[in-house]
Amino acid sequence: MPYLYRAPGPQKHPVPKDARATHSSGQSFEQLRQECAQKGILFEDADFPADSSSLFYSERPQIPFVWKRPGEIVENPEFILGGATRTDICQGELGDCWLLAAIASLTLNEKALVRVVPQDQSFGPGYAGIFHFQFWQHSEWLDVVIDDRLPTFRDRLIFLHSADHREFWSALLEKAYAKLSGSYEALKGGSAIEAMEDFTGGVAETFATKEAPENFYEILEKALKRGSLVGCSIDIRNATESEARTPFGLIKGHAYSVTGIDQVNFQGRNVELIRVRNPWGQVEWNGSWSDRMAFRDFKTHFDKVEICNLTPDALEEDAVHKWEVTVHQGSWVRGSTAGGCRNFLDTFWTNPQIKLSLTEKDEGQEDCTFLVALMQKDRRKLKRFGADMLTIGYAIYQSPRKDEHLNKDFFRYHASQARSKTFINLREVSDRFQLPPGEYILIPSTFEPHQEADFCLRIFTEKKIITQDMDGDVNIDLPEPPKPTPAGQETEEQLQFRALFEQVAGKDMEVTAEKLEYVLNAVLRKKKDVKFKELSPISCKNIISLMDTSGNGKLEFAEFKVFWDKLQKWTNLFLQFDADKSGTMSSYELRTALKATGFQLSSRLLQLIVLRYTDENLQLGFDDFLNCLVRLENASRVFQALSTKNKEFIHLNINEFIKLTMNI
Repeated sequence: MPYLYRAPGPQKHPVPKDARATHSSGQSFEQLRQECAQKGILFEDADFPADSSSLFYSERPQIPFVWKRPGEIVENPEFILGGATRTDICQGELGDCWLLAAIASLTLNEKALVRVVPQDQSFGPGYAGIFHFQFWQHSEWLDVVIDDRLPTFRDRLIFLHSADHREFWSALLEKAYAKLSGSYEALKGGSAIEAMEDFTGGVAETFATKEAPENFYEILEKALKRGSLVGCSIDIRNATESEARTPFGLIKGHAYSVTGIDQVNFQGRNVELIRVRNPWGQVEWNGSWSDRMAFRDFKTHFDKVEICNLTPDALEEDAVHKWEVTVHQGSWVRGSTAGGCRNFLDTFWTNPQIKLSLTEKDEGQEDCTFLVALMQKDRRKLKRFGADMLTIGYAIYQSPRKDEHLNKDFFRYHASQARSKTFINLREVSDRFQLPPGEYILIPSTFEPHQEADFCLRIFTEKKIITQDMDGDVNIDLPEPPKPTPAGQETEEQLQFRALFEQVAGKDMEVTAEKLEYVLNAVLRKKKDVKFKELSPISCKNIISLMDTSGNGKLEFAEFKVFWDKLQKWTNLFLQFDADKSGTMSSYELRTALKATGFQLSSRLLQLIVLRYTDENLQLGFDDFLNCLVRLENASRVFQALSTKNKEFIHLNINEFIKLTMNI
């Protein structure tokens, strides 16, 4: 699925130094290699052992696998023999043609290739049975080390291999990618664009050939010349068509790479040609023009083209633009931020929200161009735990110019200004947009609510923009505690309450947590509109911790009366969100309820609260709701009392910190 011409002559490229080491030992590739050399041993990677756990997670090998190092398979093995080319890639017994197609594309771009396949390794001097490769993952480069033990059968590699059996770079690259993904089996099935992005850090675009723009040939030509990786495939209608051969020698559901595009003069007219590579190295197009095919035939027989742009402006006019890139890392968490798409209005508004401020128009244009790429993280690695790719997408709304998380009512009455073409179960969804300057809210989501995943959201713009995570700030706005009602102005209910308090408290007019539990439950039992389980002793201890100004572990009547006023407000709020009178509140409504009491919390804090206070159905009862509010207010008031001049920080020693946390 590749792209560009190969630069003439050999070129030397420095080994990139900014990739993060990922080995569990914390050591870099060079440190591990030197350690093995000093000890006179060959490296054995405990992170990806030479056993069945690295091969499969849902099946057993049908043949006996034997792990061997290249030197045990052939004499005089070579890492790269005569340069890394697309003919070095032959598919084995693993259904990862999508990966092979991407590797074939990679060989066409020298600069990208030496990033993924560092040239500082060989089977010559310094060989210690260790190799490393670099992959892009979620906006950073990772350095993945492996040992060179490879699965074989009868001294032949079982999976990816080179046409020359002495060459091993492609087999070792596949092993490193399998390690990154959790196992070899995790590589079964996929889209070449996924590996293309991991090889380049680029951004993907997908075209349906039957619906491609009129200048599709020029788009591909420009993409290949600029080094973009290009892949193509034929759709299948059902599972029986997978890997089925067409009369023209093409394979349905199979990932091909585009390796060249050109025009020739034939019988007085220009004919557009395209060269398509089958990673199998066999079963080729048998129509006109043989190894190459006419572009019109390509559009007829292939259904999908995927382009991985090494820079986001690869399809723009010839002038090179430097795009601004903004990255947001986030999560969809069941019960707090996994709201699903707009079809689910009750929860959609709880999704993460990112504000975009588009301030500068494109050169000579009235609009601002930007590209949004939403990627769900680590789904291939999670395959062994039964996780599939989620169906994801995003929507973009005009911002009402409020620096706060938009609520349900906003989405009830406002339509989106733009959105991803579709919600689809791919690792990444990306589209280009042109919108007038202004402020917008971008909402990434899964299609269904309650589905959990981490995501990486990349926003590419031609001009600088300002982005803001609407879910990252914490803002506490607590009113001053109300003064107690003077004697003689109390209502009948308040007088009855005082009498009950005096009866329980005794002469000193103070109550302990045990007595407070009795008083509150006795009063709440009489409320006909509140369905609740009795308050627990821990709830009452928390209440005393919040309201006890004297520090004696008891509440005086005045202190309790202030709390009682709070309790009335919190009770009414709970009833407001317990619409079905079930005695519980949905975790998704908790954000609004907390905001009504003065707590605007970050998504991370909300997630922790949901984990702590809700049940398996994402519901919380009155006792949990009360506990949550008491602890939040207690922590907030302590912070406000201890905070420094700018009210954003406090300074504590270890004794003060433990004392504080024990009290809260």
